Amino acid sequence: MLLLLEIIELILGVGTITYIVLNVLLGVEVLAAIAQHKENRSLTHEGPTPAFAVLIPAYNEADGIEQTLQNLLLEVESAEQIYMVADNCTDETAAISRNLGVQVFERTDVAKKGKGHALDFGLRHLTPKLYRAVVIVDADCLVSPGTLAAIVSQSIALNRPVQATYRMVLPPDPSPRDRVSAFALIVKNQVRAGGLSSLGLPILLGGTGMAFPWEALQAVNLASSHIVEDMKLGIDLAIAGYSPTLAPEAQVTSHLPSSESAATSQRTRWEHGHLQVLTTYVPQLMKAALKQRRLGLLVMALDLAIPPLALWVLTGFALTLLTGGLALLGNIAWPFAIQGVADVLLVLAILSAWMKWGRAELPLAQLLAIPLYILWKIPIYLKFLVKPEQSWVRTERDK
Repeated sequence: MLLLLEIIELILGVGTITYIVLNVLLGVEVLAAIAQHKENRSLTHEGPTPAFAVLIPAYNEADGIEQTLQNLLLEVESAEQIYMVADNCTDETAAISRNLGVQVFERTDVAKKGKGHALDFGLRHLTPKLYRAVVIVDADCLVSPGTLAAIVSQSIALNRPVQATYRMVLPPDPSPRDRVSAFALIVKNQVRAGGLSSLGLPILLGGTGMAFPWEALQAVNLASSHIVEDMKLGIDLAIAGYSPTLAPEAQVTSHLPSSESAATSQRTRWEHGHLQVLTTYVPQLMKAALKQRRLGLLVMALDLAIPPLALWVLTGFALTLLTGGLALLGNIAWPFAIQGVADVLLVLAILSAWMKWGRAELPLAQLLAIPLYILWKIPIYLKFLVKPEQSWVRTERDK
């Protein structure tokens, strides 16, 4: 019995220490983002914008592609800078795009589906000597004025990938779950990424509104069917020496799906993809950090080790129950004490982020929806244990 208690104490001790270390990192990210936010930086940049191409992967986007292209045409000098990859399309995506003057590549390969393969196909059809940078924008996104010029100029100046702040717009008449989901994405895409970026540390890519120096994209393999190819791409680039950073003043937006089935499908792909990347790349990043002697890669590994926010809260709740049980039944209190401090740090980090950025999307009266949101996510996490998502699935768009 004594040996069993010692084993449980060791396991829970390691778990609580890991949890508090990662919550300290989360708190630092939030505080750094708050400090950066006070600087009030503008979207302006000096000098001419380096030559760049815009690459758009699209799969059956006929309903919304015209709006996306019209928005992008305002941000480029010529429609010929925009390259559309109509990937396995069975609708009018290609025809609509051609009518607007952009260049269209059609790809048909049902055995190799996914955004990564579409991007690789499009990149191989670009002429290197024409462009110093490539911008990737999803077919259902809009960029704010000046965003493309800002992220391209910053990318070339730093010789690094640059991510615009990726915001999700709430659907009409949003549910409390929609509001909590939007806030969770603000924490991920704006707060945490902004904090790391302000400290000069690499961030995870968001998948759209990204500018890359031409040579950076030649250093990695884009062709992939991974369900979160953007996250994988950012890590591959960081290991290759091109650490992504954030342009907090630039912005790209998309819409959260309003239907229950589309929202569940989207979150399942995101959550399962994050967990798959976590288990695969955290060890690789730590190994690369030691080999290359780069602190940034170590921090990226620790940041990646923090799973989606709902799962992280559930993890803390489970550790609190287990360490509390150990304290009561085994009279071993130190893991419970550490876990208590870790829980307080997590609550403070979330509340600080909410007070600064989340009150518009998540009013005070609807904070009580957070537990319901976490409960909604539990089946998604259980499914990961039984049947993890393996294939790239396009989220159904609202009409």
